[in-house]
Amino acid sequence: MSSLERACLCARVCEQFKGQDIVVLDVTKITPLFDYFIITTANNQRQAHAIAEEIRVLMKQDHANRRNIEGKDSNWILGDYGDVVLHIFTDDARELYDLERLWGDAPQLDWQSHKPADSQ
Repeated sequence: MSSLERACLCARVCEQFKGQDIVVLDVTKITPLFDYFIITTANNQRQAHAIAEEIRVLMKQDHANRRNIEGKDSNWILGDYGDVVLHIFTDDARELYDLERLWGDAPQLDWQSHKPADSQ
């Protein structure tokens, strides 16, 4: 699976688990460290943990093991999958850190219209 397909898969999981305001940023032309940011808002820590865990399981199945996780007991969970970085915020934390503005040069992808490779 390509990094784009992984990013879109993560966004779809966020949607399935009722994450809000899901954004996928293409940072390939901005940094060599990773390709995509997935940003979503969870209503509470339980929801944030459920999203993070489901994505961990699916990424592991694709042999894209999580390199690190930060903030498991905070209002911002960050999951590092190498080429894809997942950010799950509470509403207040998302507003405070405002990654969309910070990475404002990164185009937002229309992840909902991107079809998985096996369905094309």
